[in-house]
Amino acid sequence: MAIDLVLRGGTVVDGSGEAGFTADVAIKDGRVVEIGRIAARGHREIDASGLVVTPGFIDGHTHMDAQINWDPLGTSSCWHGVTSVVMGNCGFTLAPVRKGEEALVVRNLERAEDISAEAMAQGIDWGWERFTEYLDVVERLPMGINHLAQIGHSALRTWAMGERAFNETATEDDLAMMEHELASALDAGAVGFTTSRSPYHETTDDRPVASRLASWDEVTRLVTTVGKRGGIFELAQERFTDAEGRAEFFNRLRDLALNSGAQLTYGVLPLGPREAWMPQLDALTDIVAAGGRAIGQSHSRGVSVLQSFATQVAFDVLPEWRAIRGRPVEEQKAMLRDSELRARLVNAAHHGDYGRAVGPEAQKPDWSTLRVYQSPLPPYPTVAEVAQARGVDPVECMIDLALETDFRQFFISPVPVPMSEDDLLEMMRHPHAVMTFSDTGAHVSQINDACIQTYLLAYWARERKAFTLEEAVRMVTSAPAQAWGLDDRGLLREGMVADINLIDFDALNPGMPVAARDLPGGAQRVIMKPVGMHTTIVAGEVLLENGEHSGALPGRLLRRCATR
Repeated sequence: MAIDLVLRGGTVVDGSGEAGFTADVAIKDGRVVEIGRIAARGHREIDASGLVVTPGFIDGHTHMDAQINWDPLGTSSCWHGVTSVVMGNCGFTLAPVRKGEEALVVRNLERAEDISAEAMAQGIDWGWERFTEYLDVVERLPMGINHLAQIGHSALRTWAMGERAFNETATEDDLAMMEHELASALDAGAVGFTTSRSPYHETTDDRPVASRLASWDEVTRLVTTVGKRGGIFELAQERFTDAEGRAEFFNRLRDLALNSGAQLTYGVLPLGPREAWMPQLDALTDIVAAGGRAIGQSHSRGVSVLQSFATQVAFDVLPEWRAIRGRPVEEQKAMLRDSELRARLVNAAHHGDYGRAVGPEAQKPDWSTLRVYQSPLPPYPTVAEVAQARGVDPVECMIDLALETDFRQFFISPVPVPMSEDDLLEMMRHPHAVMTFSDTGAHVSQINDACIQTYLLAYWARERKAFTLEEAVRMVTSAPAQAWGLDDRGLLREGMVADINLIDFDALNPGMPVAARDLPGGAQRVIMKPVGMHTTIVAGEVLLENGEHSGALPGRLLRRCATR
C-alpha cells in the first residue's frame, strides 16, 4: 500500500485520555491508516521524535463568519493547532439576508465582532440570501481549516422582519417564516441555532441586537424546531441583578432543553462570587440528570480585554487623550514625552469621566487588577506593582512601558471582574463542560483567546500540572468532537480523518499579542502566534510547519448531516 505521509517516532497522545506511547503514524487519502511500527516508506516523512503527536484541536465557540471571507488560513486559530471551528455563535451570522438589506445584518454583528461595516463591505461578497445558499458559498471558499456553521437568531429575525426586528414582537407570520428557514438550514447541514439574550450585545447605535427583542415564546418555538432535527442550541446568557432572576432563567433553560430535545450549550464563566456563577454548572447537572443534553463552554484563561497604545486604552474616551490619540503614532510618542502635556494626561486619567470605555462595563482602570502582559504565561504583575517598583504614578508607568516597547506593550484588563484560577479550574473540571470558549473572530482589536488550547497545555498541564498532558489533549480534541457530533475527528485512530498536530511540549507557549492591520482596508486586530507548534496537518496535508503556511488549503465546510 502506498502511503502519503508517515510521522516517525513521536509520542502519540491520541485524544482518548489514555497514556501516550511512542509510535509511527501513517496517513493515506486524508485518513490515518496505521499506528505502530511502520516498515513501509511514505511519499513524505516527518521526524516526530521528541514531539507529541495529537489530534487537531476543535474550537466550539468562534465568530469566524466574516473572517472566512478574506482569511482562508483561519488565523490566529490555525497557528494554535485548531483544525476545526464552529462559527455562528451568539446569534451572529451573515445569513439569511435579503438583497439590499445587508446593512441590517452588519448592524447586528459590527460591534460584537469589532469589525467595521467598511471593512466587511470590502471583504465580503454577498452572494447569498437563504442560509442554504450561504452554505453553498462557504463550501466553495478556500480554507485551511474546517468550519461548521450555525444559523444565528439575529440574522434570521432580521431576514424575516426587516427593520421591525429591532423594535417589535414577531407576528405569527414572522415566526412561521423563521421556523421554515431554520428547518431548511438545519436540513442543509447547519449544526445548530444560536441566540443572544446578553445585554452586552448591542448595535453600533446602542440598541439591542435583534435577537434580544425576541420573546421567550419565540425562542421556544425555534428551539423546538432544532430539537426535532437533533441539532444544537447555543445562547449567550441573560445577566441578573438578583438570585431570583437567575433561578428563573435557569429554570426556563432546563425546561427548554428537556421539552425541545435540543442539545443546549452556553458559556460558563466565574463572574463574581461563587453563588452568582455556580447556578450555571448546577443547571448543566440538572438537565443531564433529567435525561436532557447540555454542555457548558469553559475557558482556560478567563476573559479579559487587551489594551495597548498601539490599539486602544481606557483613556481614549477622555477629551484630553482623544486630542493626542487621533494623531499619527510617531507624533503621539513625541507628545507623550512632553512633561507638561504628560502631567495633564495623567491628571485626566485619574479624574476624567470615562462612561463606557474598553469593554461592556469598563470604567476608570483599577491599577490593582490591570496587569502588565510581560510574558506568554503567568504570573503577570499589576500596573500598581510595577509602578511602585519604579517609583512612579500608575499612568506614568503605562506611558513609560508603551514608549520603551515602541507601543508594543499590552495590558490585561479583566472583564467585567477578575476571574480566579481556582474558579476557572473548577469549571474546566466539570463533567458537563468543554474547554472551548475562545470567541475567535470577535472583539478582534480587544481580545485574542485563540490561544486557549495552547495555554491549557502549556500552563495548566505543564506548568501547573492541574491536568496530565493526556487529559488536556482530550479536553480540546475528543471532548469537543463528541459534543459537536464530529464522529470522525478528535481521536488518532485508524480510519479517522488525519487532522493532526506535532507539538514540542517542553517549549510550548501561546506567544504574545501583536497589533496587526491585516483586516480589509487595513483595519486593525490583535493576533497571536505560539511557540512550540511544530506542524499542523489537516485532512492528511501539511498546513503549517513552524508557523509557516505550506501553501495547501485542505480545510472544508463540515455539514451536520455529513458528520453525524
